[in-house]
Amino acid sequence: MARVFVTGGSGFIGGALVGTLLERGDEVVALARSAATARALAGRGTEVVQGDVLDEDALAAGMSGCSLAYHVAGVNSHCPSDPAMLMRVNVGGAVAAVRAAARAGVGRVVYTSSAASLGEPVGAVGREDTPHRGSYLSVYDRSKHEGERAAFGAARHAGVELVALNPSSVQGPGRSGGNGKIVIAYLNGRLPVFVDTWISLVDIDDCTQGHLLAAERGRAGERYVLNGSTITSDEALEIISQLAGVRDRVRIVPPWVARTAAALAEGASRARRRTSPVCRARVRTILHGHRYDGSRATEELGLSYTPVAHTFRRTIDWAVAEGLVTRPLPRGTSPS
Repeated sequence: MARVFVTGGSGFIGGALVGTLLERGDEVVALARSAATARALAGRGTEVVQGDVLDEDALAAGMSGCSLAYHVAGVNSHCPSDPAMLMRVNVGGAVAAVRAAARAGVGRVVYTSSAASLGEPVGAVGREDTPHRGSYLSVYDRSKHEGERAAFGAARHAGVELVALNPSSVQGPGRSGGNGKIVIAYLNGRLPVFVDTWISLVDIDDCTQGHLLAAERGRAGERYVLNGSTITSDEALEIISQLAGVRDRVRIVPPWVARTAAALAEGASRARRRTSPVCRARVRTILHGHRYDGSRATEELGLSYTPVAHTFRRTIDWAVAEGLVTRPLPRGTSPS
């Protein structure tokens, strides 16, 4: 049994990681910003340290006596209401976690970065060594790229072993936002239009296992892309259709239509002093498409990936059980 520290334990990835660590008998110390989050984490059986991810003192105190730290916390949004805060959390928080680990005597940190930090050029397959294109699709992409570089720099300076993980779109039970929201919208017959693009995803269970394997086998100073499947948007809709038994027509619109609609929605929300859930940065990201190669995690860490159809089936079952699907599904047959 190990004593480990986790930031972001109330989030999608961090919550799954905390659950797996507890199940295997580890003693988990989790950082919590709010009293509500602290209660929820304590209810799961973790020791809780209250503080902010930018508070290096709180992080160091929480890591005291731990043999390993997982830095999972971050702001995940292409349309943030406060871009400056997103940059502070995703860049400054990563650096604070590494420095706190050095102060607490924690020799290894597993850092949850993002495949977005790879910055692969249009049409390229993103790998760990892909040269960055030198531009960003969103402030989120920039924050993850700069955060990863800053974290590695801080680790080298402090003498901490840092292993970074770069998950593609993480999907599975519990994911109701991001691309998971698109899946639920389709199941409810509320996805009238979409675009022709590439989608890369990794199952939440594989992402969690990737974190555990990175802690044990990851090489310090290296990063590992986590990606189980790369498919087109048409292929994704076809798989979901077969699993759920729905056949709603989704019109594929040209890129210029999607860009114009996003600009109008963003402008209308700005006029109301609100943040649009559909912004130009999100549409740019979707239109760019992503194809990632997750084979290094298999070869060096021993990670096996879940078939994409199984991920979608589990997601559909979870969404139905949670009442997120508001119409009856006839259900279909498993795709070959």
